[in-house]
Amino acid sequence: MKPMGVLKIAEGKSKFTLTRHAPSDALRPFIKHYWIVAWDLRGQEPYLQHVVPNPCVNLVIEPGKTAIYGASTQKFSYFLQDHGLVFGIKFHPGGFYPFLKQPVSQLSTQPHRLCDVFGVDDSHIEQQILAQDSDEQRIALAEQFLLPKLPQPDENVTLINAIIDRIITDPNITKVDQVCEQLFINKRKLQRIFDQYVGVTPKWVIKLYRLQNAAEALEQGQHRDLAQLSAELGYYDQSHFIKDFKTIIGKTPVEYTSAT
Repeated sequence: MKPMGVLKIAEGKSKFTLTRHAPSDALRPFIKHYWIVAWDLRGQEPYLQHVVPNPCVNLVIEPGKTAIYGASTQKFSYFLQDHGLVFGIKFHPGGFYPFLKQPVSQLSTQPHRLCDVFGVDDSHIEQQILAQDSDEQRIALAEQFLLPKLPQPDENVTLINAIIDRIITDPNITKVDQVCEQLFINKRKLQRIFDQYVGVTPKWVIKLYRLQNAAEALEQGQHRDLAQLSAELGYYDQSHFIKDFKTIIGKTPVEYTSAT
């Protein structure tokens, strides 16, 4: 399964461009990729883009709104109008903790300014990066900012990503106990490092990717029996499955099927 990100990307391609770039080798253990969204809707209707949540911290550079965002636990939306550009740094799950050195769960309640974490002027960094003419120049400035702050390698970041990779690739995992058994890790330790490094629980991460599996199955017409599908995902209550599906994907299963 390829994890979902932007919903209805085919429709969005006519409204904006989304590009991703790999980090340098030094930052690769911590950063998943850089991303840039640009749009020009002058003379057109504004566009509302929906994005599926993920267990990653994002450092987002945009005019007047530059901030560090923790893992979101529900679908979120971005309103595109006129023209603009947003530059982002997506960290691996757990990859921001070595920079923050505080529980990442605190980022889940509200975004943090760069000055609070790195002691720098948010507006100065924002103006510098957004003033550049190319993605390469923006990335070079971002790396120039991050490399002096490069932390030591952290084995917990490696462990967390191995766990999440296992959850993504094995659709039969529906419970935290299965992860603990397969990877020989104590349940309390697992929950502690996820709170500290990721900011969300392992139970939520499992739910996220299983619901993405469900959306994929519905999109491909593989499942029409919601009771069976919810049971396969470990739900005892179909209404609970529908509620969680809408929170993560943004529509009920029936609405999602009708729209695909």
